[in-house]
Amino acid sequence: MADEVLVARDGRGVATVTLNRPEVHNAFNDAVIAELHRVWDELGGDGDVRVVLLRGNGPSFSAGADLNWMKRMAGYSREENRQDALGLARMLRALNELPKPTVAVVHGPAFAGGTGLVAACDIAIAADTALFALTEVKLGLIPATIGPYVVAAMGARQARRYFLTAERFSALEAQRIGLVHEMVPGHLLEDAVEKTVSRLLDGGPKALAATKELIRAVDRPLDDAMVVDTADRIAEARAREEGREGIACFLEKRTPGWVLKTRA
Repeated sequence: MADEVLVARDGRGVATVTLNRPEVHNAFNDAVIAELHRVWDELGGDGDVRVVLLRGNGPSFSAGADLNWMKRMAGYSREENRQDALGLARMLRALNELPKPTVAVVHGPAFAGGTGLVAACDIAIAADTALFALTEVKLGLIPATIGPYVVAAMGARQARRYFLTAERFSALEAQRIGLVHEMVPGHLLEDAVEKTVSRLLDGGPKALAATKELIRAVDRPLDDAMVVDTADRIAEARAREEGREGIACFLEKRTPGWVLKTRA
């Protein structure tokens, strides 16, 4: 598992966390989620770490949920789904509340939970070729655990469109609606990241941590009740017939019944 989430540190105190499952487009499962949570806790408590970068290895940033994980979820009870979803919800909260500035470096597609990871970071910088999508409804599911972060990033009005249509949208659109702060040509991505890192390193470490706390204090706080509520909502969506059918159709590469009805 350790080689599926890579952590590197440089002499400046910049830690780079890399999703390292390129063969599945950095899709994550329960084990990867648990490892990411452990990494956030470790980096958050490391006084030598000043900035955290989140990257993906291979052509994609992250495709969201792993297919084999989805197969297992399809057989879970509602309570098993709830406990599983709480793992993801708590990992995202740990990333969101990490007391160090976090930067998502999005070089390729970031779909579903991958978009959630981007939204949970403080800053998102994307290559102009990156793509985004919130595809959960196509599976009869909902973007529940990532919802608080994505809505905070793009606003409820934009979320109404992209949560409901599940359409793909470009890095330019992601920047326009606020999900991404900066979009640059691919060959300039590293330069843009380095400029942002340099600015962050100019700030006092304690001041940066306190500023993140301030932002949460003056905005609606993400509390335990919301974490549990989002896990409950996705557990219910996974366990009901429509969710089970949607996942099965996706895995078996067939069309869901609700789509066939509209084509009849």
